[in-house]
Amino acid sequence: MENQATSRSAAILSTQDIKGARLRNRLAVAPMTRVTATEQGVATQAMHDYYLRFAKGGFGLIVTEGLYTDKAFSQGYLFQPGLADDEQTQAWAGITKAIHQHGAKMFAQIMHAGALSQGNRFRTHNVAPSAIRPKGKQMTFYYGQGEYPVPVEISQEQIDEAVQGFVDTAVRAVTAGFDGIEVHGANGYLLDQFLTAETNQRTDRWGGDAKNRVALLVEVVKAVKAAVGDAVPVGIRLSQGKVNDFTSKWGGRDEDAKIIFGEVAAAGVDFIHVTEFEAWKPAFEGGQDSLLVLARCFAPGVTIIANGGLHGAGRPEEALAAGANVIALGRGALANPDFPGLLEAQREPRAFDSSVLGPIANIKDVELAFDSQA
Repeated sequence: MENQATSRSAAILSTQDIKGARLRNRLAVAPMTRVTATEQGVATQAMHDYYLRFAKGGFGLIVTEGLYTDKAFSQGYLFQPGLADDEQTQAWAGITKAIHQHGAKMFAQIMHAGALSQGNRFRTHNVAPSAIRPKGKQMTFYYGQGEYPVPVEISQEQIDEAVQGFVDTAVRAVTAGFDGIEVHGANGYLLDQFLTAETNQRTDRWGGDAKNRVALLVEVVKAVKAAVGDAVPVGIRLSQGKVNDFTSKWGGRDEDAKIIFGEVAAAGVDFIHVTEFEAWKPAFEGGQDSLLVLARCFAPGVTIIANGGLHGAGRPEEALAAGANVIALGRGALANPDFPGLLEAQREPRAFDSSVLGPIANIKDVELAFDSQA
């Protein structure tokens, strides 16, 4: 049994190449919003130290929290970092340099909040595919209060500006030394709002069937890839659940998955990052295949990053066996910044303490004081 365990952990700890970004192992830190930037969206020393812990702890890849892409409608939260100007770019350059010095790679996740924006210093209203109030309440741990406002239906001119924001931010990410770009197409933010039938009731080319609804995600991927060329890999994050609609499912089930994964694969993504709360469970009620398995099936040859409760015993190895190439940990990484070392030593990971994300989900001193030997 010990030899089997050693063999399984060896697979997780083996190298992985994502279009030239060579990772020292298959373990990644998932993107997690921590609202610890300055009011102007500039990364702080606390953020530098927070991200550096994961590199020192042995992770192969670190994906940033979502970085807003323009000075218009993209910002989602107060104290959210951006990558929309030179000052923000320079701050991230210092962080990527430090990460590289400790052997890890870093991808920039770039996002537009759309209707879920609850703290935008540039605009007084939100835009979305359709003028539909988002479900649920704003997140208090990200400084939100009450219901989401009803957004204004985004115009074609504003869509074009949003796409350009993704492109400009991707170029800045390369300047800042990031090793890859992750387009945020998940969790209920703008691109996911276009993808989701309930939030997209448009009658133009961006609305209707699944192929039309995924079209904006495809356009953003193509535009970003054209802008950065072969400098870095470009991928996309996809999910069914939203931060404000946890149990959301794709209405077309497997057929939707076939269209969505197939279309972004055809657009040339270098990786797809799928996230579910429990990534090993069937994607649809009555079905058998997880979203991870469906991504592997419908996007053959594309690197798959899997996220969702995969820090439990045996879960990373099971996800690899199901078709993932890289395992991204959120809660597991917060509790175990040294997770790769624990896995190699076959030590049990620490349990996640949710109090670290409350009452505000900003970076806490106790995290920065973490001792990997404790």
